[in-house]
Amino acid sequence: MKITKVYVEKYKWPKEKPIANGKHIYTDNELNLLVIETDEGITGYGCSWDISFAERIGQTIIGEDPLNHEKLWEKMYVPKFLGRKGNSLWTISAIDIALWDIKSKICGVPLYKLLGGARESIPYYIAGGYYGPDKGIPELQKEMEQYLSWGAKAVKMKVGALSIKEDIARVKAVREVIGPDIKLMVDANCAYKFFDAIEFAKRAEEYDLFWFEEPVSQDDYDGYRKIAAKTCIPIACGENESTRFGYRDLINTQSISYLNPDAECLGGITELIKIASMADANGLVLSPHGQQQVHVILDCALPNVRIAEFYPPQYDAKIYEAWKNPVKLNSDGTVSPNPVPGTGLDINREVLKNYRIK
Repeated sequence: MKITKVYVEKYKWPKEKPIANGKHIYTDNELNLLVIETDEGITGYGCSWDISFAERIGQTIIGEDPLNHEKLWEKMYVPKFLGRKGNSLWTISAIDIALWDIKSKICGVPLYKLLGGARESIPYYIAGGYYGPDKGIPELQKEMEQYLSWGAKAVKMKVGALSIKEDIARVKAVREVIGPDIKLMVDANCAYKFFDAIEFAKRAEEYDLFWFEEPVSQDDYDGYRKIAAKTCIPIACGENESTRFGYRDLINTQSISYLNPDAECLGGITELIKIASMADANGLVLSPHGQQQVHVILDCALPNVRIAEFYPPQYDAKIYEAWKNPVKLNSDGTVSPNPVPGTGLDINREVLKNYRIK
């Protein structure tokens, strides 16, 4: 089998209402779909945050066997000419995911089994609790009650956009409505300086947080050390980290309990598997970030994943219509990977035809 074509399909559509985290406002949804065609008619799909280097990097693997993912990763990753992180690595990530999609389809085996098959299902948390227009504490509580009605046993909310006092009031309100037995995570999306994060953590400890995610900048390794030394709340981090080398340095801070690798940006599935092994050797657990079509597969493939992230339809309803095989929640607080071969990124183009911009 040979790779014959590599290209991108880009789709963009507006959110019904803007949402915000500690640092950013989101008005639109996007799907950046990386497509690899082969001479035997099997097509692979990957995705990432942006894939602007697809034509340039894709040319380097035309004519190659898509099964040789290690060889192709090394061929694509050329920091001297393309840089070490950012858009070039996002493109490599998308290509690598598509290569695994092809491999799984060739084998006719669900990808989670091909990658290890550690489990058939895994507990999940709902990644919600965003800020929004006219969204106060009553609306936030109602949102969380809806998640619990689905069977969720864990929920996450955003902090960092308001004053510490205001966000602590929001955390208190959520804990009151979900009760003591539901796991509660908070995510600052790098909004704080280390001293603000320490103050927030001290005030939040009484609300029994499962983790405090990205309190400071991804690059502030010293800040993570300082925060971890001052709070009993486990620290989660990693969605913006890149390659196994970046994760090596993050792990060496000895301040992170939950790593949140994202295959869409760190170098793909090939690199995430190596990061998972490195984390396991250091006694750490994972909760991969981002696109659940891909990551629930990895959550169930790898032995040291503790809990899966799941984005609700409130975040992006249109994409649920677009996937041919969308990941769905079980009624017992768990989620299972797609039983069909591949990454689950095959889309119904009819649903998104009016939103294609490339």
